[in-house]
Amino acid sequence: MSKPIVYYDGLCGLCDGFVRFVVAHDHLAHYRFAPLQGETARIRLGGGIPLDALKTVVLEEDPAFRPIGRTDGLRVRSDAALAILAGLRHGWQLVNLLRIIPRPLRDLVYNLISRNRTRWFGRRESCRIPGPEERDRFLP
Repeated sequence: MSKPIVYYDGLCGLCDGFVRFVVAHDHLAHYRFAPLQGETARIRLGGGIPLDALKTVVLEEDPAFRPIGRTDGLRVRSDAALAILAGLRHGWQLVNLLRIIPRPLRDLVYNLISRNRTRWFGRRESCRIPGPEERDRFLP
């Protein structure tokens, strides 16, 4: 795998907005994207994470860039969101300062937003269809 994959809930309005934001600011096309409802997530994550229980963004990193102490190359919840934003470069690395906040506290806030995301940001009828200029960055 040459590029990290961002797995997201393709039916969630907040998640879709986050992906649109990342695509717009990822000038080096560092990330690829796959909806949790898709074939790529089922194949690559299906054995390790129960997809029906997964209500979070997941970042699957290149094995060369795995976090210290991690063998699966996966980041979830606030760790994934911060790593994705920091990977955008151009000043976004400053979000790494938020890592001084203990992960359980960050994840508490993340989980609060996650539980209310469809109420606050809506639910889509279907996953987004990427435009021609970004189609190669989206996996089924």
